[in-house]
Amino acid sequence: MHSTTSWIPIPLYAQVLVAVLCGATLGILFGQEPYLGGLRNEQLGQLGLWVVWMLKTLAIPLIFFAILDALLRTSIPLSQGTKLLVICLVNVSVAMAIGLAIMNLWQPGLAWLGHVDELLHLVPGSTLSSSALANVQAGSQSPIEYLASYIPRTLTNPFSSNNIIGVVLLALLLGGTLRYLHGQLDQTGGFVAVVARGIERIYGWLVQLLEWIILAVPLAVFGVVAHVVGKSGVGVFSVLWIFLVAMLAGLVIHSLLYYPLVAWLVGKKSPKTYLGQGADAIMTAVSCNSSLATVPVTLRCLERMQVSAQSARLAACVGTNLNNDGITLYEAMAALFLAQALGYDLPMAKQVLIVLASIIAGAGVAGIPEAGLIVLPLVLAAAGLPDQVILAAIPLIMTVDWIIARARSGVNVMSDMLVAILLDVDKTTPAKESHAEARR
Repeated sequence: MHSTTSWIPIPLYAQVLVAVLCGATLGILFGQEPYLGGLRNEQLGQLGLWVVWMLKTLAIPLIFFAILDALLRTSIPLSQGTKLLVICLVNVSVAMAIGLAIMNLWQPGLAWLGHVDELLHLVPGSTLSSSALANVQAGSQSPIEYLASYIPRTLTNPFSSNNIIGVVLLALLLGGTLRYLHGQLDQTGGFVAVVARGIERIYGWLVQLLEWIILAVPLAVFGVVAHVVGKSGVGVFSVLWIFLVAMLAGLVIHSLLYYPLVAWLVGKKSPKTYLGQGADAIMTAVSCNSSLATVPVTLRCLERMQVSAQSARLAACVGTNLNNDGITLYEAMAALFLAQALGYDLPMAKQVLIVLASIIAGAGVAGIPEAGLIVLPLVLAAAGLPDQVILAAIPLIMTVDWIIARARSGVNVMSDMLVAILLDVDKTTPAKESHAEARR
């Protein structure tokens, strides 16, 4: 027998909105006073920080096994793979240039100066001040020494120190070796095939574990908001609007100016075609907050644009690990924003390192739920921010991240479509038509 009713899950953004409202109400009503048998809002805030710790702890192994799994399972022809890689690198480089320009010319993070102490007070036992935090930078290191510090000294060091660049280097080296051995020993199966299946299974377990932790994000937001409002009042959230505007500005400029312009000038698709025919995919990504779940709609939109099926599938299915301009742009801008809020004087070499960490993180977690939020602690650590600041800032960012996350998903889908169009520019129209006929 089948049930006559079906359970419809409440979207994560709606859960976060409800959590913000309930947490703020609790903070206003009780402040720092005890209620319900001695429970305090401060204790709820501590529970919220535990969720952030779990996300941060899971991120490193998740990225490591995601890269191993992708290297072992993905198969792309060399010529097409090279072209795909070049296009993605150009797109993300432009995104990073836009982000760096906004953060260095506007410097929106300076609006948070003087509010950092309020953030730090969210962490029980924290004694750091904003003036002390400004001195933790490795300002005496040269750019080469600073970059060299991220090269792993031992196999376990990157995992214990949350060194995302070191973890990715190890994953690429190990994954490349396993792929080579897998190809050499494919006829006999053997140990390498068993290892490949084990990596795939572990990665699946980690993704499932992540989905369970994501379920607790609204509870984390509820607890932290109750604590913040109970201690500092509702006015503490008045500083969040500048963060939201800065992040959305970078995403909007990149997606609504750069993408349509390149699709028109290089891909020969007018903005009306690119945005008009692709609107279904863009709006689906924004509404469901997932570029991966939008792939079927993206393929249908690309077919309307008369992009060949081969290019569409390569960009939207295989290349989805690389087409993450929305995530990488957000990660880099958020890290620079918080660095400015602390009064950090980041030279361009360190900003480039943050950009590199953002690109690596974005590529490593493609297709993972709430990917931008999960790798943000690692990118912030690459920027040199102390754990106390990361733990204090991320729960506040969560309150507006649901808006930015939807924009990120829309940008990622627009990136998929642009890459497909650019992959298709050297294909003749008759070839496309004959391919479409064969597909029918």
